[in-house]
Amino acid sequence: MLRQLRSAAIAVVLFTVLLGLAYPLAITGVAQLLWTHEANGSRIERAGRTVGSTLIAQDFSGVARYFQSRPSASAYESTRTAASNLGPNSQRLSVEIQARMTAFLRRERPFDPGLSAASVPADAVTASGSGVDPDISLADARIQAHRGAAVRHLPLAAVLRLIEARTESSAGGLFGPSYLDVLGLNLALDEGRGR
Repeated sequence: MLRQLRSAAIAVVLFTVLLGLAYPLAITGVAQLLWTHEANGSRIERAGRTVGSTLIAQDFSGVARYFQSRPSASAYESTRTAASNLGPNSQRLSVEIQARMTAFLRRERPFDPGLSAASVPADAVTASGSGVDPDISLADARIQAHRGAAVRHLPLAAVLRLIEARTESSAGGLFGPSYLDVLGLNLALDEGRGR
């Protein structure tokens, strides 16, 4: 029995060192060597100051000149990312989506009078699974371009060109629709790239 306890203790210590220390340190080291930006949180810096991350959405509501992020079930808090876990038959989810639709149309329609609820993409009124998805769909960005151009006193065509230039897709569109990083787009507009 003593021999079995000693073998078990050695196995616990060995696997703790191997899988609890050596493996995580090796993976962290490889990530730091090969993917430094991503391993450090994909932070975006301007003038030596971190302004955000390409991985985490920010709340731009209330600032008309900025493109708005997708709605968040976690109030854009990266420390408590979560979905609402409300299903398609949920009355509460239906009410939330309707409220978001009303707010979206109220915000965008003055700049795009022909905008209807039927033309609003789903991602503009539904939260992502994490609650901090940093991307919006190309369709959502094109709708918001009207407001962005008007408020910034830019030609709509220039803002649309910037949107097209910053549009990304997963595996050439094979794994979902095209999308844009909201923070990156807003920073590009702040830097005057929409002119």
